Amino acid sequence: MIRFQPADWDNPDLNDWIEALDRAIERTAEAPILVAHSLACLLVVHWAARGARRPIAGAFLVAVPDPDGPTFPAAEAASFRVVPQRQLNFPSLIVASENDPYGSIEYARARAASWGAGFVVAGTLGHMNSASNLGDWPLGTMLLEAFRAGTKRPK
Repeated sequence: MIRFQPADWDNPDLNDWIEALDRAIERTAEAPILVAHSLACLLVVHWAARGARRPIAGAFLVAVPDPDGPTFPAAEAASFRVVPQRQLNFPSLIVASENDPYGSIEYARARAASWGAGFVVAGTLGHMNSASNLGDWPLGTMLLEAFRAGTKRPK
């Protein structure tokens, strides 16, 4: 597993995050599955819209935030606000919570439709982060493993 490292986690800049994602992907030996949470979901979509330089096996997107929602950090993440609506050119799955304060289930469902992603409602789990007290989150692990298995191509 490789984690991307932007210059600043607290003051996200889209261009910096895209460059950090590019660097992380370049370090992979084979087409990776991108696993993203919250703002990083928007990063993946922006990155794809700019033209991915390397193949991606898939994207597992958890807790997609709504940039027009009342809790979105509009000032801090302004560069992420205009979200591409075009279909992704790799398999993707959105995992959503029924009570995510950063993005409604309707918003997540609409993004799945516009991005051509699969869609799973994981229950009433909040933002599916450490504050949600999910621990190791076995359901998330199971969903990721099932998604990974579905992206494997026979040799």
